[in-house]
Amino acid sequence: MAIAVSSFGEYEGKRVDQFRLKSDTGVEVDIIGFGVAVRDWRVPVKGAPRSVVLGFEDFPAYPAHSPHFGAVAGRVANRIAGSSFVIDGKTYSVPANEGPNSLHGGPEGLGRQVWDGEADSAANSVRFRFFSPDGAAGYPGNVDFSATYTLTGNRLRLEFAATTDRKTPISLVQHQYFNLSGAQTVLDHSYRFAASAFTENGEDLLPTGVIRPVDATKWDFRTAHALRDASGQPVAFDGNLVLDNGRDLGEPVAVVTGDDGALTLKLRTDRPGLQFYNGVYTDMPVPGLGGRTYKHFSGFCLEDQAFPDAVHRPYFPNIIYSPDRPYAHWCEFEIA
Repeated sequence: MAIAVSSFGEYEGKRVDQFRLKSDTGVEVDIIGFGVAVRDWRVPVKGAPRSVVLGFEDFPAYPAHSPHFGAVAGRVANRIAGSSFVIDGKTYSVPANEGPNSLHGGPEGLGRQVWDGEADSAANSVRFRFFSPDGAAGYPGNVDFSATYTLTGNRLRLEFAATTDRKTPISLVQHQYFNLSGAQTVLDHSYRFAASAFTENGEDLLPTGVIRPVDATKWDFRTAHALRDASGQPVAFDGNLVLDNGRDLGEPVAVVTGDDGALTLKLRTDRPGLQFYNGVYTDMPVPGLGGRTYKHFSGFCLEDQAFPDAVHRPYFPNIIYSPDRPYAHWCEFEIA
């Protein structure tokens, strides 16, 4: 099935292409070169397409307003405390964009760059590439990034890779915002995660360094439930779950069912962590897909990842990569 390629806009003098993947089950996924953002993702429900992600109809809204809707975040996703880190005794400073801290690679991270895309109709995939030079946003090393998205039936597989010519931190996440039912919020979806622990956060949403069991906390999703407290009020989530060690990578780490029961999402990944965010801060001043209004709790994110602020926690999984240690990471979403 041929992959349709069209121009979606222009950013800083570069054309932004859109690639439309279609599968034999009727799923359609639109991906744009700006940040490798999944702009729209449509799944058939009773013969009609249902959009299951948050995005925009027109390109200008992305650089102006997008909180990483559907994008790849990096070089280092999530948070770096104090916007600095040390490698081999040398201190590197990166731009702060959340108080004194750096979030998702800073204000001009990978999610705000135009990647080059190449369609492979035979594989029903698109491979995106981006070169980040030594010193970009303060990070060391020349790094070649790639992101390959392949659609097979109801499964979208994402494969990330990076090579560098010197030691540098790399930690990418896909930042899809999902809403499986099209309701105004995702509070009444059903969520289950294969995680028995989480990294405790301080008030600044940075890890304290303590890894805690989920028992008797709001982070216990070992049994499926919605995102409300006993009185029916919304519960906010923006933190990192520690995925169970020794798990079968063929089994999903997250299973989410929409509140109307029509669609269930399953996420598989090789990453050790999962940032769960339920859109508590979302408040878009412009319309989204189909003219929808995106306010608090309009979408949820399942960001499979290394742990936040790992550059300052040597006992967290190592995110320092080098010429003899290239970066590789995969995840797969199944929505049916």
